[in-house]
Amino acid sequence: MNHAVIEAMSATGETADSLAAQIGVDPKTAAKWANPGSIPQTRHRAKVAALLGREETELWPDVLKRREPSWFRPWVDIEREAVALRAFQLAWVPGLLQTEAYARATLAWEALSTTEVDELVSARINRQSVLTRERGPLFVAVVDQAVLERPITADRSVMARQLEHLVWCAELPSVELHIVPREATAYPGLNGPFTIADLPDGTRVAHVDSQAQAQIVEQASEIATLERRWERIRSEALPRGRSVELLREAAASWT
Repeated sequence: MNHAVIEAMSATGETADSLAAQIGVDPKTAAKWANPGSIPQTRHRAKVAALLGREETELWPDVLKRREPSWFRPWVDIEREAVALRAFQLAWVPGLLQTEAYARATLAWEALSTTEVDELVSARINRQSVLTRERGPLFVAVVDQAVLERPITADRSVMARQLEHLVWCAELPSVELHIVPREATAYPGLNGPFTIADLPDGTRVAHVDSQAQAQIVEQASEIATLERRWERIRSEALPRGRSVELLREAAASWT
């Protein structure tokens, strides 16, 4: 347990229910804040700390040790809290499903030091624990077939191992993986990748990436647009079983 949070709750007379009511979240979500490694979303953290009469760094010191970029941390917090994640990727294997070698290759042309690359890769791999933890989110990923066919590096073994890893991930009870085949004509996914997160309180937020910046989308009308696009993209994808067969075939082609 996170003893700092428990002691602060005891000292202030707060409970998971009282915190949830004041912050506006589900009591089950608030109860998780006393678990090690579980912290409130960025938008809630300062208010929770204030209610408990402590500094954020006293309650969740691991926040300072996090390796992902500061601009990406709010989304990582959302991933940890989500009950379901739906992701579409046009050009890359989704970050939650990448191997270390593949993740490193995606950063090869960035102007980063070796230390920075190591930290970013470590942060990306650490995020993947949400897929195997108890009561983690359902992760539904739709990927364009081009992702399976484009070499990410001259070393073919990187792609072979990545696709073998995707087959393993696709067999996890928390993961559904679907492939949009190359035969598909123009479809909404060509506009770019996005992820929709379902939170315990019933709200939905999304992460949308672009060449210039990534952003978290919360406005209901924009979420509705992404929901419609998701349904159209999903309708172009192969069923789960056929997608795994295609993955196996693609993996074999890289060896």
